[in-house]
This record gives sequence, structure tokens and C-alpha cells, in this order.
Amino acid sequence: MYPLLICSIIALTFSIERWFFWIKEKRARNIKLLIDIMNEAESGNYHNALKLGSGSKDHVIRVICCGLAHIEFSMVSALEMAAGDEINRMKRGLTVLDTIITIAPLLGILGTVTGIIQSFNMLEQMGVTDPKAVSGGIAEALITTAAGLFIALPTIVSYNYFVSLVEKTTKNLEKYTTSLEILYQKRRNNQ
Repeated sequence: MYPLLICSIIALTFSIERWFFWIKEKRARNIKLLIDIMNEAESGNYHNALKLGSGSKDHVIRVICCGLAHIEFSMVSALEMAAGDEINRMKRGLTVLDTIITIAPLLGILGTVTGIIQSFNMLEQMGVTDPKAVSGGIAEALITTAAGLFIALPTIVSYNYFVSLVEKTTKNLEKYTTSLEILYQKRRNNQ
């Protein structure tokens, strides 16, 4: 049960940390500023667009600004690098949650198996005189399986929710970075 307790504390800690992370990310979003930056970029005012976005806590604006800072040389690579950094930041801790989802039920089953082995050893030593002693041991052993599932089920809900937020954010980043690339190419072709 102690490893399961540790798993539950880790899962709870990472889930809470990710909840706060995503709340902070949502509050940092600034759609109006993003639109202003994209309008400046469309007009070819890349320096003004970069100036508008500097210091923003919005992850999309940070990625766009990285591209704007490298507009003349390797903009696409800069956008990809910045987007990759943001996505990695958003994925932080998800591997741990995924591991807990897998390991908690397995630890529970391990506890059950060792508990049943102990019950059968007790049965062998005592004989079949008191089947209640063995059935009580088996019932106690099954508690670890239930605990493992109890840890894994809410963790998988959190994990899937956070993964869906990362996927949604990735698509949003792709939308704006592609828009910036198109605006830049369009402006270059018209010159």
C-alpha cells in the first residue's frame, strides 16, 4: 500500500500543478493583442508587431514574436523551435501521469497476488480448519487492487483532459504560425 500511497500523492501533485498551469495559460491569453500583432504583420510592420508583443505572457504571441524576430532569416525554423518549446512546456508532467495510470493498477495486482500467496501459505500451515482466516486474508489482499484502480481512474481523466488541451493548443499555434508565414510570403511576393 505504501507504493500506492506514493503514486496517489504524485498523481495528485502533478494534476493540481497542471490545473494551475492551464488556468494561468488561459488568463494570459490576449486575443486582441494577437489580432493587432497579426494586422501589423500583414501591413509589413514587423518591427511594430514585435514591439507590441514583446513581454507578453500569451504563448501564441511569444511564438509569433520569435518568428518576427527572425523574419528575414529562418523565420519558419524560429517558429517551429518556439512552438516546440511551448508544447514541451505544456506536456511537462504528462509522462508521469501516464506512468501512474499504468503502474498503480499493476502495483495493486502485485499486492493482491502477494496477499493471496500469504493466505495460501497460512492455509498450508494451519490446515483447512479455519477457512475464514484465509478468506479474510484474500479479501484484504484485494484492497490493493481496488486502491490501484481508484488511483488510476481519476488520473486517466486528468491525463486525457490535459492531452486534449495540448492538442487544441498545438492546432491553435499551427493556425497562427501558418498565418504569419502566409502573410510574410504574400508580402514578399508582392514586392
